[in-house]
Amino acid sequence: MPQDWQHTRRGLNQVQTRMVAVLDQLGLTRLVTSIHGLTAVSAATLLAETGDLSRFGSPRAVVKHAGLCPRDNASGAHQGKTSLSGRGRPELRLAAWRTVWAALPNNPVLAARFAHLTTRQNNPLARQQARAAALLRWLHVVITRGVAWNPAIAAGDKQELAAA
Repeated sequence: MPQDWQHTRRGLNQVQTRMVAVLDQLGLTRLVTSIHGLTAVSAATLLAETGDLSRFGSPRAVVKHAGLCPRDNASGAHQGKTSLSGRGRPELRLAAWRTVWAALPNNPVLAARFAHLTTRQNNPLARQQARAAALLRWLHVVITRGVAWNPAIAAGDKQELAAA
């Protein structure tokens, strides 16, 4: 049994090393790790599930691709609770969920964004949607625009937004 565990750990380390090497070859490691709390392995996992982010016209499209967009539950006069669509890539949702759980305690901007999205008056997001949505949007912007993540812009600082 211990040999099986050690063999599995070595295999995992080899795969993770290759994933980071691909990020390095693409010149993306510095950009993706500029998002506080996001590791190169986590970013490589997300990118493996999304593919080329430039094929999405907007950050919102990436969120939809993950199946994290809201699904209306209405019929006639009945208005039920809105939930996640669940369409899209379940593996991407899982990868985003795992990544956010690791990043949330290490990124105060992500924690504040999560709190805002889940408690706002108009259109509050479900907790699972809010966790991953912000991170996927940020990843899209960082990669497609080729700019490092800026915590002030991500937090919605109006002066930083005007300067950018």
